[in-house]
Amino acid sequence: MEIRQLRHFMAVVTEGSFTAAARSELIVQSALSTSVRNLERELGADLFDRTGRRVVLTEAGRALVPQARALLAGAEEARHAVAAVTGLAAGRVAIGTIQTLTCVDLPAELATFHRRFPGVQVSVRDAPVAELTEALRAGELDLAYLVPDAGDLAEGLTAYATWREELVLITAPGHPLAVAGRTLVKDLAGEPFVDFRAGTGLETAVRRLAAHCGLERRITCDVTQIGLLVDLVRAGIGVAFVPRRIGERAGLPCVEIRQPEPGRTVVLAGRGPRPRNPAAAALADHLTGAGPAAAGRPGGRRPPAG
Repeated sequence: MEIRQLRHFMAVVTEGSFTAAARSELIVQSALSTSVRNLERELGADLFDRTGRRVVLTEAGRALVPQARALLAGAEEARHAVAAVTGLAAGRVAIGTIQTLTCVDLPAELATFHRRFPGVQVSVRDAPVAELTEALRAGELDLAYLVPDAGDLAEGLTAYATWREELVLITAPGHPLAVAGRTLVKDLAGEPFVDFRAGTGLETAVRRLAAHCGLERRITCDVTQIGLLVDLVRAGIGVAFVPRRIGERAGLPCVEIRQPEPGRTVVLAGRGPRPRNPAAAALADHLTGAGPAAAGRPGGRRPPAG
């Protein structure tokens, strides 16, 4: 049983399909399927039920998950030890992000980090906040951008930096609200809304805002992709609350909200006061502006929280 096989097994568990798992592992699907089949052959049991459209863990597969996580965590600790000695000539760091992150230009930041540490492999996962939080606590992620519900992080997690994002209402061009340019939350009772599925950081922030203002929203469509949400608003199906930069990039009218001014808090989180993984510590320093790779560059970063 190889670490690579366990990683491929957990990728299928996390992504929910062999196709998505192969994409996340940057290998062809046939190679990943063969790797999992070889693992099943070695263990003498099927790990997945492949009869449906979505792969489902068997009893044997469910029994393997905690063991695989522990073994992979041990392998990561070994890599961290080597990275500490090699001075980040090699290493691996896993970072999670919410889909609607706008306070940081993550692709640009990772590109700058890669130029400084070309030997460090960076793995990026976007997922709902609850899934990112669980993966961070389980050691599957080193860092994650989260939107804590009610402002509190899960036990054992630390906020390394905090941002405040302004939320605006986006509408189709020509919408009466777009002409007005601003509105009150309580005046949106008759508007149809496009929303993210429950559990995402943006949906949580919007739901709390609506509840605070006593707004009963009429949801005409809920989606899982921000691009589709924007396209639906553009088509006139409804309006939506989004971070201002998303509306501006889409070229849609951004209606300011008064009383109260809506926003959400985004944090870069990790385990403990500082990541034990040297590569993760270097990336955290870079993303919070504490490391030499970040010196002299503009960005939306804030001083580390706390």
